Amino acid sequence: MADDAESELIARAQEGDHRAFAALVRRYQDRVFRFILRLIGARDEAMDLTQETFMKAHQALPGWRPEAQFRTWLFRIAHNAALDVLRRRERIEFVSFADLPAGEEDHALPDPARQPDQRLADRQSIELLERTLQELPAEHREILLLRELEDMSYTEIAATLGIAEGTVKSRLARARSAAIAGYQRHSGDNRHE
Repeated sequence: MADDAESELIARAQEGDHRAFAALVRRYQDRVFRFILRLIGARDEAMDLTQETFMKAHQALPGWRPEAQFRTWLFRIAHNAALDVLRRRERIEFVSFADLPAGEEDHALPDPARQPDQRLADRQSIELLERTLQELPAEHREILLLRELEDMSYTEIAATLGIAEGTVKSRLARARSAAIAGYQRHSGDNRHE
């Protein structure tokens, strides 16, 4: 749900206030960029697609209605742009945490204050997770990104991807199962939970 400040920015942007739209861009550009980057795996293309997403959003904003949550509407535009690129490429890659924008790796990597052996174990776990995520189909990887990293609700994910909420739940369950199984396979951990 949009806060009052965001609702005010959206209303002003719909009326043609370029500063209000710029504030919306600043609010969402890093998240949209990371989402696209993790889907398509190419920094330059992700930058272009992020810009394209906001250009399309700016053009379509006068027709946007509050019934559609702004964040899900914006991520839907980004989702469609990324899928177009993936279809053209006919290949899917996952971006390594090492390729994240400057400053973002701090959120992905272990606390530097930890002991060296703990940091090594954490880094190995992250590398196994990256390898596991690379192997997931795009629809599974995308749904995990929206739920776990963007913290979207099932309803928001359904609106973003244009699928039924029940499909979101089943696809997310399959994606989580596949991710766990892949991680266990790569780590040699065969525990069944």
